[in-house]
Amino acid sequence: MYTPLHLEQMRLARMALHGGWPGRNIRQSALALVRQAASGDLSAALALAHHHLSLVRAERAQAESAADFLQRWGQSRSERASPGTTTIGKTAALLDLTIDTLRSWERNGLVKPARDLHNGYRRYGAAEVGRLRVIRLLYRSGYSTMAILRTLLTLDQDQGTNADLRAALDTPRPDEDILTAADHWLTTLTEQEQRALQLVRQIERMIALPADPYVTKPSISPPGL
Repeated sequence: MYTPLHLEQMRLARMALHGGWPGRNIRQSALALVRQAASGDLSAALALAHHHLSLVRAERAQAESAADFLQRWGQSRSERASPGTTTIGKTAALLDLTIDTLRSWERNGLVKPARDLHNGYRRYGAAEVGRLRVIRLLYRSGYSTMAILRTLLTLDQDQGTNADLRAALDTPRPDEDILTAADHWLTTLTEQEQRALQLVRQIERMIALPADPYVTKPSISPPGL
């Protein structure tokens, strides 16, 4: 016996689960609220939906903050090269990163440390360390390598003063064949916030449904969800 509540539960599941999720925490949160609604405890499901909305908003706030910091840094950074005085090991320790991470970022074109003329070792100056701090912040805020590289290339080409780094961070180029949510992270999180609001409203509609006189306590838990 299918009731209007079953139909609304299916709508909720489709709304929450179609497409991809921007990160494991948001994915698990969406699954949890759908399962809670399927169990019949809509009040608890509504609480989880509000928590889900807060989770998405917190993720977006972090991403927005990082983008704003990037824009300010790009406009205020010094164009004068600084002498490389720090080794890769000391730089990694200073930034709480691994040496392999710094080498990976170099291979991906995010940073180009100077080389010691005598032994060829990498040397990092204040400018490189500042750039690495920004890269680390963007990574930890959810942005992809492609988004960061695209933005830094825009910064270097424009010399930083007039570049719209926020737009570059969120706007994939036509030649970027493979596109992920983290390549346009701000847009993704804005869309996720709208979806989270829809989930709250959907559960509120389910709570407002009149009781079905023919079904005492409908079981709406689909097998294997």
